[in-house]
Amino acid sequence: MPFGPNRDKEPTTRQGDQHERDSQIKAVPSVSVVIPTYREAENLPSLIARLKELRTVGGMDLELLIMDDDSRDGTREFIEGLGEEWVRLFIRTSERGLGPAVCDGLKSAHGDVIVVMDADLSHPPECIPALVEALGAGHDFALGSRYVEGGSTAKDWGFFRRLNSRVATLLAKPFTDAKDPMSGFFALRRSACEQAAHCLNPIGYKIGLELIVKCECERVKEIPFHFCDRKAGESKLTLAEQARYVRHIRRLFIYKYGAWANLAQFLAVGALGVIVNLATLTLLMDFGLGIKFSIAAAIAVSMAFNFVLNRRFTFSHARNGSVTKQFFGYIGACSLGALLNYFVACGLSRQFPSLCPQLAAAGGIIAGVGANFLFNQFAVFKTEKATEEERAVV
Repeated sequence: MPFGPNRDKEPTTRQGDQHERDSQIKAVPSVSVVIPTYREAENLPSLIARLKELRTVGGMDLELLIMDDDSRDGTREFIEGLGEEWVRLFIRTSERGLGPAVCDGLKSAHGDVIVVMDADLSHPPECIPALVEALGAGHDFALGSRYVEGGSTAKDWGFFRRLNSRVATLLAKPFTDAKDPMSGFFALRRSACEQAAHCLNPIGYKIGLELIVKCECERVKEIPFHFCDRKAGESKLTLAEQARYVRHIRRLFIYKYGAWANLAQFLAVGALGVIVNLATLTLLMDFGLGIKFSIAAAIAVSMAFNFVLNRRFTFSHARNGSVTKQFFGYIGACSLGALLNYFVACGLSRQFPSLCPQLAAAGGIIAGVGANFLFNQFAVFKTEKATEEERAVV
């Protein structure tokens, strides 16, 4: 029995060592910094020098992934000349754009934590430890924020730039309570990215909001930082990028809210159709045409208008189908809805004689609109198997 006690203690010691190593890994995770670039060669020397200081002075286990959209501005030559193994360069020649570049970086990252930031020096690398620490404290997503206490923006930001940022933030409210969801400076665990990799399909430059929604990040921690204007190069924020953001918001609505998002679009198109109907009616009557003809023509024009918009937006996943077949199906579905509207309104009036006629009519309208939506959703614009990508077409 002389070796009994030693045998008993050895596993306990090993378990303790393993627990200590696991704690160290959790406390000091490896970090992959993903930076999408396009003609940012002038900014890279200063940015990489500051990141290197985090490695040497801060002791971070950090790798850098430069996701370059084939800039041909000296980026390749500069990175190759550095000879730094922790800096990896990816030259992208297909599906260019900030969103796809970041997605490629997420797939190529090796770190436990992934940080995404811009190359234009507007995001301070010195805030990376705070982002990583927030994840270690149990948050799902750490966001560099300009709009929480302690955060700020450059003083020379113009009115329209500030307005654009605020409007974009307002549009993101259905998805997150974060005050600065438009920030391109954020961190999350690589495991969260891997779980959502199959459904990431961002449009434009707001990849952070895409990740918050599709990685189901509910606990978002905002870390204040000062947003500086770029030191060199040109801004990538154009009117085209802003239009892509609106399309991206629509995609996220469909992803998160499904049929409710389609219903909201259907109602919005219907509201626009009412305006078209009334405008057409007014115009035709101003030309001296009869009331009956004008009403009929206005209905026809508004129905055609609604069909075009619903096919383009509300039921975009089915817009590759036959236009003729869908058009006549749409007219049929709306006719059934109109009949239901009529009978429900009449039924309510008979059942409740004291009911205000307008309320009875409103009940009929609600029933008719609901029927129209269901007929179109599941009969006129149905698809056999719509993939996530098809449903996201805008």
